[in-house]
Amino acid sequence: MNRKLICLPLIGVVCVLYVVLCVAGAARADYPQPSPTPVSWELTLTHSQPKRIVVQVPGDPGPTAYWYMTYHVVNNTDQDHVLFYPTFDLVTEDGKVIRSDTNLAPAVFDAIKGTERIKFLLNEQAVGGELRQGDDQSRDGVAIWPEPDVHMGTFNIFAMGFWGEAAIVKVGDQDVTLRKTLQLTYHLSLDENAPDHGVLTEKDTQFVMR
Repeated sequence: MNRKLICLPLIGVVCVLYVVLCVAGAARADYPQPSPTPVSWELTLTHSQPKRIVVQVPGDPGPTAYWYMTYHVVNNTDQDHVLFYPTFDLVTEDGKVIRSDTNLAPAVFDAIKGTERIKFLLNEQAVGGELRQGDDQSRDGVAIWPEPDVHMGTFNIFAMGFWGEAAIVKVGDQDVTLRKTLQLTYHLSLDENAPDHGVLTEKDTQFVMR
């Protein structure tokens, strides 16, 4: 009798857990995830860690801090040429989304190019377009954001436009296209007395549909 009294509640708990897990799994399945194997063209992207630079833009009353990430892209697909238009979003700890290379003075790009010494570094307006096959056709680009806050904490960078995979989801009455996106998560441990010497740590790298 005692064994029955103990086992029945346990069976009930297991059943409840099973239902919860099934519901959670179904919720995850409803949201598209990148395919584990390529289903469309995929360019080869390599990138630096985000870096901080302070630039005195002509006409501004004082210097301004920016964050940037350099990258290298190659067409190693079986297609002779691929049209790509990269975009990068920086998402702050409080959810603010900042699109790269928006209303930036040319002096900011020039300062980064001089610091990095990448001979053929291109800005966002020039790097995209038709990319032909092979290393000799590869391009170097840079994504740049004005620093949103000296206390960056944990932030994400979303890189888009390098992968052709896409999915359409219904949001209300509208169809929304989600694209394969690289999500990079970083954390900056800040020395308030010396912002240039904060310790930047890469926390996670994954592909998402966004």
